[in-house]
Amino acid sequence: MELTTLTHTAYVAIDASTTPSSPTTPLEALAFRHVSKVFADGTRALDDVSFSVRPGEMVAIVGPSGCGKSTLLRLASQLSEASSGEIDIEDGALGYVFQDATLLPWRSVQRNVELLAELSGLSKSERVERASRAIELAGLTGFEEHRPRALSGGMRMRVSLARSLVMQPKVFLFDEPFGALDEITRERLNAELLDLFVREQFAGVFVTHSVNEATFLATRVVVMSARPGRIVAEIPVPIAYPRSPDLRFQSEFTELAAEISARLRETLS
Repeated sequence: MELTTLTHTAYVAIDASTTPSSPTTPLEALAFRHVSKVFADGTRALDDVSFSVRPGEMVAIVGPSGCGKSTLLRLASQLSEASSGEIDIEDGALGYVFQDATLLPWRSVQRNVELLAELSGLSKSERVERASRAIELAGLTGFEEHRPRALSGGMRMRVSLARSLVMQPKVFLFDEPFGALDEITRERLNAELLDLFVREQFAGVFVTHSVNEATFLATRVVVMSARPGRIVAEIPVPIAYPRSPDLRFQSEFTELAAEISARLRETLS
């Protein structure tokens, strides 16, 4: 178990093998406890944010632009430091899929997917084996030798996802990865991501501006206020997986999406 203490903020890694859990008290894969963030220029981005994500749970975060959704992911990944509060993260690799695919243009799909494993010092045979599995899971079989410029936007996001899968993360952070894609491609990748989530059972946090996307993907939707971002609602989505794309046209789905949308509009009034 690793413990890193930052100024005013504790990052605690939870060892799943030694931490007791029970059906009534499931282990938290990721937890924010009274987290606030104030930038150097005095901007207060987040104020007293608390919520947690269990293994096998996908939590979507929606809120107005600038409310600190992406900042939460940066704090969880330790790309930025919180001003106060505590963030608990389960031991194991953490996957992060950004808004842009951020691929190396001179590398093939295979070599891009291997990158994190290579930087982590895995042997060539192991990283090739892991990359091959991730490529298959992400629906990229047959494109191993393609360069990013030869791929569509949707395919590039699949490569980005596969690159993180190589490290077999227990916690996956998604920062609006499909926001720049057309609606049809976005819906197809939503369905593929859910299939992957059901198979791999990681803990996921998915930031999005789309209420429909949040409702379709998540087990629970967290609604944030305008800056400084606070949690104003946590709405469960009690719809069993797997979920068909046709779910979006069913009354249960539309009623939940309407409730989430109403809570989001309240933050702007």
